[in-house]
Amino acid sequence: MIIDVVKVILPAVLAFFVGIGITPYVAGFLYKHEMWKKKAGKLDRDGNATPIFDALHKEKEVGTPRMGGVVIWISAFIVVSLIWTLSHITPLEIFDKLDFMSRNQTWIPFAALLIGALVGLVDDWLEIKGSRDNIAGGLSAVKRLGVVGLIGFLVSVWFVFKLDVTSIGIPFFGPLEIGWLLIPLFTAVIIGIYSGGVIDGLDGLSGGVLASMFGAYAAIAFSLSQIDLAAFSATIAGAILAFLWFNIPPARFYMSETGSMALTIVLSIVALMTDSLGGGIGLFVLPIIAFPLVATAGSSAIQILSKRIRGKKVFLSAPLHHHFEAIGWPAYKVVMRYWVLSVIFAITGVIVALVG
Repeated sequence: MIIDVVKVILPAVLAFFVGIGITPYVAGFLYKHEMWKKKAGKLDRDGNATPIFDALHKEKEVGTPRMGGVVIWISAFIVVSLIWTLSHITPLEIFDKLDFMSRNQTWIPFAALLIGALVGLVDDWLEIKGSRDNIAGGLSAVKRLGVVGLIGFLVSVWFVFKLDVTSIGIPFFGPLEIGWLLIPLFTAVIIGIYSGGVIDGLDGLSGGVLASMFGAYAAIAFSLSQIDLAAFSATIAGAILAFLWFNIPPARFYMSETGSMALTIVLSIVALMTDSLGGGIGLFVLPIIAFPLVATAGSSAIQILSKRIRGKKVFLSAPLHHHFEAIGWPAYKVVMRYWVLSVIFAITGVIVALVG
C-alpha cells in the first residue's frame, strides 16, 4: 500500500520540478523566436469579428508566446521515460515497482498525449505564422474536431473489439450494456470535452481547472487499484502545476492547442479507462469533474445557436468566462472563482465515483 502511494505521488512531484526546471529554457526559446500572434483579435466560428473580446484582450494577444503547453507534456514525457529507463537499466527493484508504463493502463493515454500535443503544436505554429498577415490562422475548427473525433473513434473501437468493453458504469445500478454504441458515445464525449478546451482564455484559468480534474481521476484510479493509471494522471497534474506556476497573471506564456488538445483528449480517455474496464463509473462522473469544460463548451454552443436561430446573443461574449469579464469582473476574480468551483466539482465527482 505504501509503495503504491509513493508510486503515485513521486512522479507528480518529479513532473512539477522538471517542469519548473525546463521552463526557463522553453520560455527563452519562445520569446527569442517571437512565438506569439502578430495581430491582435480573433474571429468567431462563422468568421466574424469579436469586438468585445478584442477590447478586453487587445494588449495580451500580442507579445505573449503561445505553445506554453509544451512544458506540460515534455515534463510528463521526461518523468515517464526516466522511471521506465531506470527500471530497465538498473538492478534496483525499487525502480521496477515505481515504473507505471503498462500496456493495460497507460500506453493508450500516453500515446494520445503525444499525438494530441504534436497536432496542437502544428496548429499553434500555423496560427502564429498565419497571423502575420491576418487575424485568422491555424487549423480550422473542422479539422481539429476531425482529428479529435478520429482519436476517440479509434480508441473506442479498440475498447469494444479488442478489450470487449461494451458497457458503461451507472451509479447504484452497475454496468449498462450498450454494445457497439460505446463507439459513437465516446467519440461524442471526447469531442465535447475537447470543445471545452477554449477555457484557455485567461491567465491561469486552464491550468488551475485541469490540474483539479487530473487530480480527481488519479484518486478514482487509485480507488479502483489502477495504480499505473493513477500515477500517470498524477504525473500530468504535477506537470500542469509547473505550467501554472508561470501562467499565473501576468502569464509568461499561454497553454494554447499543444496543451489543451493533448490534455482534454487524455482526460476523456482516462475517464473511459476508469469506467467498466476498471469496474468504475469514470464516464458518468466526467461531466461533474469536468463541469468547467462542459459549461465552457455549452456556452459557446448556446451562443452560436442563438445567433443563427434568433439573430441575437445570449452572452455578451462567449465562452462563459469572457461573459463574466464583459460584465465587469476582473480577470483574476473569474480565474480564482473557477479554481474554487473546479475543486468543488472534482471532489464531488470523486465522492460519487467512490460511493456509486
